[in-house]
Amino acid sequence: MRRVVVLGSTGSIGRQALEVAAALPEHVRVVGLAAGGRSRESEDLFSRQLLTLRPEVAALADPAAAARVRASTGIPVAGGPEGLLEAAAWPGADLICNAVVGFQGLGPTLAALAAGKDVALANKEPIVAAGGLITAAAKRARVRLLPVDSEPSAVFQLLEGRSPDEVERVILTASGGPFYGLERRALAAVTPEMALRHPTWRMGPKVTIDSATLMNKGFEVLEAHFLFGLPVERIDVVVHRKSLVHSLVQLKDGVLLAHLGPPDMRYPIQHALTYPSRARAPWPRLDPEEGLCLEFERPDREAFPCLRLAYEVGRIGASLPAVLSAADEVAVEAFLRGEIGFLDIPRLLEETVSAHEPFDIASLEDAVQADAAGREAARAFLSGRARR
Repeated sequence: MRRVVVLGSTGSIGRQALEVAAALPEHVRVVGLAAGGRSRESEDLFSRQLLTLRPEVAALADPAAAARVRASTGIPVAGGPEGLLEAAAWPGADLICNAVVGFQGLGPTLAALAAGKDVALANKEPIVAAGGLITAAAKRARVRLLPVDSEPSAVFQLLEGRSPDEVERVILTASGGPFYGLERRALAAVTPEMALRHPTWRMGPKVTIDSATLMNKGFEVLEAHFLFGLPVERIDVVVHRKSLVHSLVQLKDGVLLAHLGPPDMRYPIQHALTYPSRARAPWPRLDPEEGLCLEFERPDREAFPCLRLAYEVGRIGASLPAVLSAADEVAVEAFLRGEIGFLDIPRLLEETVSAHEPFDIASLEDAVQADAAGREAARAFLSGRARR
């Protein structure tokens, strides 16, 4: 039985984590919930989750929303960033599932590790921005970092029990997003509504836009670099439209190991929540007798330069990944608001990264500084466009 706190419980991954927990009551018990609460929809959903689960600890990042939920449910709800940190370090939990969107998930991740909790990482931004800090904290506390993203989870499972010197390279698969096969000039007409129509996965808006630009896959390259201790040169990306193969590992003798499964996030979520045990999954099975299409292609890095940029940032390291992640949050928000075009996203990111002077990330304060620098530079880019 894993006692789990779900951070970001009202988001896409958070909701699916609660679905997994409900389906596996003998293996997972939810003892804590936390969310942003920055919309009435999120606030109402959080109230319903509280009344259903009656957790030991609950928190909302928005203090006003926390007060309203306390009044309507009669359940104690901490408010503000301190509430999220309290939930992340809850003494009654042994696993923290961190699905908080964006850089704001870094503080709770470090708080959970410092409290000796295993962490299921469902958001990329903290590990991208401060991967060295997170992995060092996990090593000090002798706890596990369990990836929830489909592809890093697949790599984690393929590498388990293997010596690092057996591994030649890791190959992450990408669906190609909704604009696979389009040339760069055709992408100029892409709208937010078009970009949010992912052909395979059901995800939140930030991750869906990142998937459309291939920035999501670039972040997974950086995530794999930190989680598995591999240089980015030994992490490849291939396009696999069917999303049935979630990653591959090539061993030094040339053998390829593949992880296959339906394109369903409940599988990697369940693996993280029940690890190291495996429970019988109630989700639809992948049946090879129905036919499997295992075609792979190289991604188009000219049409989708965000992937190329992630590799460049990963080779340099230091504060650049944090700056890239922060600028991407700003760019995606601006695109969703209709303030910039689809092709402006990689332009903004390249300009932000090029202007940054890298420095080492040795503390949480360093990561916060790098994140702020990335946001400030990205907003300056947006401001300059507005003046033109």
